[in-house]
Amino acid sequence: MGTRAWALLLVLCGTIFLEGIDVAMLAVAIPSIRSDLGLTTDAAAWVMSAYVLGYAGFTLLGGRAADLLGRRRMLLVWLTVFLAFSGLGGFASEGWTLIVARFVTGVSAAFMTPAALSLITTSYEEGPSRDKALLVFAGTAAGGFSLGLVVGGLLTQLGWRWVFFAPVLLAGALLVAAIRLIPAPGPTGTPAGAATGTPAGAAAGAPGRAGTPTPLPAAIPKGLAATLRSRAEGFDVLGAVTAAGAMLLAAYAVIRLEHGLDGRRATVVVAGAAVLLAVAFVVVERRAPAPLVRLGILRTGSVVRADLGALLFVGAFFGFQFVLTLYLQELRDWSPLRTAVALLVLGCDAVLAPTLTPRLVARFGHARVILAGFVLAVAAYGLFLPVGADWSYAAMFPTLIIAGIAFALAYGPLTIAATDGVAESEQGLASGLLTTFTQFGSAIGISAVTAVYGLAASGASADSDPDAVLSAFRAALVVPVAMVALGALVSCLGLRGRGGRGDREGGSSAGTAQYKAN
Repeated sequence: MGTRAWALLLVLCGTIFLEGIDVAMLAVAIPSIRSDLGLTTDAAAWVMSAYVLGYAGFTLLGGRAADLLGRRRMLLVWLTVFLAFSGLGGFASEGWTLIVARFVTGVSAAFMTPAALSLITTSYEEGPSRDKALLVFAGTAAGGFSLGLVVGGLLTQLGWRWVFFAPVLLAGALLVAAIRLIPAPGPTGTPAGAATGTPAGAAAGAPGRAGTPTPLPAAIPKGLAATLRSRAEGFDVLGAVTAAGAMLLAAYAVIRLEHGLDGRRATVVVAGAAVLLAVAFVVVERRAPAPLVRLGILRTGSVVRADLGALLFVGAFFGFQFVLTLYLQELRDWSPLRTAVALLVLGCDAVLAPTLTPRLVARFGHARVILAGFVLAVAAYGLFLPVGADWSYAAMFPTLIIAGIAFALAYGPLTIAATDGVAESEQGLASGLLTTFTQFGSAIGISAVTAVYGLAASGASADSDPDAVLSAFRAALVVPVAMVALGALVSCLGLRGRGGRGDREGGSSAGTAQYKAN
């Protein structure tokens, strides 16, 4: 790739870095925010949960909006919204203001991230160039989260409001760079002068239920109003409403798992409502002339396996990290900064993902590399199951380094598999699906380990009964082990019928053929 291609990739990766560092810094700062604003435990939890609700609820809509309304436009608009509401969070003096700010920030990330990811998949030619770009994107996400832990610890000592103001400065710099470096759409809506010189794919539109291409305008209108008018037929409003409603309710139901058996009736009601809206969404999409989600994409086995794998892998990773943080701070009485530095080794994938992983994918195919990542994750989390009350850092280190390597092997190739063989006109949709599954994964992982921990601890505290708390930690650690073990089984399906390689010839071509058949 040339200098300009790398510069464009740096800007696009900056958006996922911004999202990762923002989440990590807030996780470290929550205790200080709770103390300063006098928030209850539930209110403090909602500061974190509001972001997940907004992100998971609107990611699918965000991905399709990028396809229909313009990827560059969506990235610039929602990066601006992210900047504004992150700043609002820094000025918050009451809990409800902070919760609203975090919800809207999550919504903005739901539109911004799929737009950035689909810009990568449409600006870099399918093959080694795109694979490398996606692996750098994945490594940058992990690097942002890892760096955010340390930076969040440092900024929180200066004042928790800097945790919100720092992303404003970064978002502002990214916005200026994006305006200059991301090319305006060409005649077909693809980036003019794509990074590789050849836009990835040349599909004019996504096929509908009967295989008829959905008409797209011959040229991008100059004004947003004209764009909305020209594409009104291609935007499924009812599908967008039912999808967002189902996603919001499903995410809320998952978050309610943190309460364990308390309020289970309300949780069941919310989950039932989410299922009903999901059914309504399917009915709407089957009848819509230009559906928000072409249901045929869900019959592409590689895409579904990658999305499910991402849900399980990311959920296990965040669930494990959440339990580990509680163990270090509540049972071992480590400071937030010491904990953040200890967890920094998990970010080794920021180095390995763009260097080692591309070579492994080129030699063995992404399916095998993904499976290796899951197997290493099972080993890493399994090693931590017998954790003791006084384990040294040296005893914890093997788990941390293996977990980081596992993330480097699995996450980037999962991103490749989730977008391989998908037409250019649906790259935003594929990216939105992947991001939706990863966000649900993080919500499921954290909520599940919290529920198991709460049930096992039975109200015990580290001060009154440290043995009971340690046993509760061990019980909660079973959740991430089970999730990655299930993910390994799902990944094994990707090796069937491909001679064991799961490479581009066996994966992408088959996915493209199935796409055309639908």
